[in-house]
Amino acid sequence: MNTFIRNLLSVLGVLIVFNCNSQGQISIDNHEMSANEIKSMVGFLAADNVEGRDTGSHGIEQAALYIEKKLLSYDVTPYFSTYRDSFKINDLEAYNIVGYLEGIDSILKKEVVLIGAHYDHIGFRARPVTNDTIANGANDNASGTATVLAMAKYFGATKNNKRSIIFALFTAEELGLRGSRHLAERLSTEKLNLYTMINFEMMGVPFLDRDYQVFATGHDLSNMAEVLNKYAGNKLVGKSEEAAKFNLFKRSDNYAFYEQFNIAAQTISSCDLTNFDFYHHVDDESDKLDYEHMASVVNKFLPTLERVINSEVQEIKMNNE
Repeated sequence: MNTFIRNLLSVLGVLIVFNCNSQGQISIDNHEMSANEIKSMVGFLAADNVEGRDTGSHGIEQAALYIEKKLLSYDVTPYFSTYRDSFKINDLEAYNIVGYLEGIDSILKKEVVLIGAHYDHIGFRARPVTNDTIANGANDNASGTATVLAMAKYFGATKNNKRSIIFALFTAEELGLRGSRHLAERLSTEKLNLYTMINFEMMGVPFLDRDYQVFATGHDLSNMAEVLNKYAGNKLVGKSEEAAKFNLFKRSDNYAFYEQFNIAAQTISSCDLTNFDFYHHVDDESDKLDYEHMASVVNKFLPTLERVINSEVQEIKMNNE
């Protein structure tokens, strides 16, 4: 093989492994998430032996250990001395799982983007349905947890985040948003420089009659949906009138960060309960979810969030600013 051909093959190899995104940064190729990998994550978290992940239960401990192992394998470090942000709810031991990737830009790394989801669910139901009492919580919210883990895997591999990222998996959402409130208050006391918080909730089923794939709660409070759509290059995020009617903005883990930091902190979801019949039901099982849909949404969000994290200025703002 002559020198010219060797050099040409070398250049082609580099082009295959790397590509440049629209911000001129180098990203490692082939980091899209497969439907099977997402299905595997949801399948573990929503399995019967995890017992519905009720806060303080043996089952949620199994889920926490699983999440910690995933973050460790993705080279995402603990934000605190360990991954666990522990607190008490009466006699219950509760803990958020919090990972961290420091930004690579000497200035922008002082700003933080928080990506979150709750990993708890409601455990057992008193009344069995066809002899089943386990509320597995596949859509609510193993699907959101798997979405955050997919993002942690991507950014842990690419290491191209200019801003720092916190990946937070909350407990006790089902007990009144207790986990996110605890973490938001703790980070506020520590004077965290939080740019925005994006929370993922019930991502497992698609809309069939909308011109968008997901909606943002509190849609009109900020320009988050507009900015995400600009970065995505299409209408990825829309407004759900159903979510607005029931004020879902205040009913998920984004809300504590909005209150504590006065920033755009919103939940992204593909389910406003018009397209899923098993909310808090024992039939919220992993076989009810659409993993091709989930993979499609995740893979559209990865470059979109990359642009949020790497933008030179903070484009996401509250609409009253």
